[in-house]
Amino acid sequence: MRIYEAMRQRHPDFFIQSGDAIYADGPIQAEVTAEDGRLWRNVVTEAKTKVAETLEEFRGNYRYNLLDHNLRQFNAEVPQIWQWDDHEVTNNWSPGKELDDRYQVRDIELLARRGRQAFLEYAPMRLVGRDAAGRVYRKIAYGPQLDVFVLDMRSYRGPNTHNLQPEQGPETAFLGTEQLAWLKRELRRSRATWKVIAADMPIGLHVPDGTDASGRARWEAIANGQDGPALGRELEIADLLGFIKRYKVSNTLWLTADVHYCAAHHYHPNRAAFQDFDPFWEFVAGPLNAGSFGPNPLDATFGPQVVFQKAPPMANASPYAGFQFFGEVEIDSRSGSLTATLRDIDGTSVFSQTLEPQYG
Repeated sequence: MRIYEAMRQRHPDFFIQSGDAIYADGPIQAEVTAEDGRLWRNVVTEAKTKVAETLEEFRGNYRYNLLDHNLRQFNAEVPQIWQWDDHEVTNNWSPGKELDDRYQVRDIELLARRGRQAFLEYAPMRLVGRDAAGRVYRKIAYGPQLDVFVLDMRSYRGPNTHNLQPEQGPETAFLGTEQLAWLKRELRRSRATWKVIAADMPIGLHVPDGTDASGRARWEAIANGQDGPALGRELEIADLLGFIKRYKVSNTLWLTADVHYCAAHHYHPNRAAFQDFDPFWEFVAGPLNAGSFGPNPLDATFGPQVVFQKAPPMANASPYAGFQFFGEVEIDSRSGSLTATLRDIDGTSVFSQTLEPQYG
């Protein structure tokens, strides 16, 4: 996984792993034909010959990654902040998910508990106080310039549905009541110049999850593809963005992943159906070593605009094609300006944007 060497050579102060640290639902083949006809050869371990179902198989997925020299050297040098997404358990998992025929364990909640335990065993997290029970969301402070708010968009969500409910309730939960209240409270308390919200899933991008029994589109992320007023899971985000504006929480920045390409999105109320918020930026980066796809359409509810995106011309592009990406954020200690850069598998910048802090 040579992208880890490209990141290590940037000498980062720390690294945010935005979920999908493993692909527990992705068995590894010894050989795969890449897009240019070359053979991609893999080391294969027992744990990667099938989908993970037992706790030991989930653990084996993390051990598999640690066979890579680039990753081990990166781990030895760079502090890390981890969050989780779907592939730590299985693709697009949410309550009630029906598992495919590869699974003998049919209980998604049981799989999620085993996946969570393995994640917590291998993630570089200090489990103390309330976090001792395995809470993934947390705030990490880095002095006067930066607070990082790490979200958990898996543990408290409702099922993936058509996502068009007009009122908030159990089915529209994404962050969940307790985590949303925590995030509001900590954002309001923060005195850091920049409040970086590390979200494993993007706000405005369409991320579909097939169709429901009635044939309606089912959605995996926040957006519902309707472009109109906030509905479904969008209601939580509208609530949060309205709170940020009302309490004058300045200089928020969203760093997200999940989709398999890189992008820079600017959100503005003048373009939006829901307009009670201040403009903000969202930077999307990934994948580190999985196949690349995209780009995905944007939902207009919160007024996003594609300022930059880079995606492969073919689906499931391997690292041979070079469409793997990571993001880099630098804060100038004197001016307080923040520069977000999207870099490719070799560490070359493909896009950069400097943001000036707003005070008062």
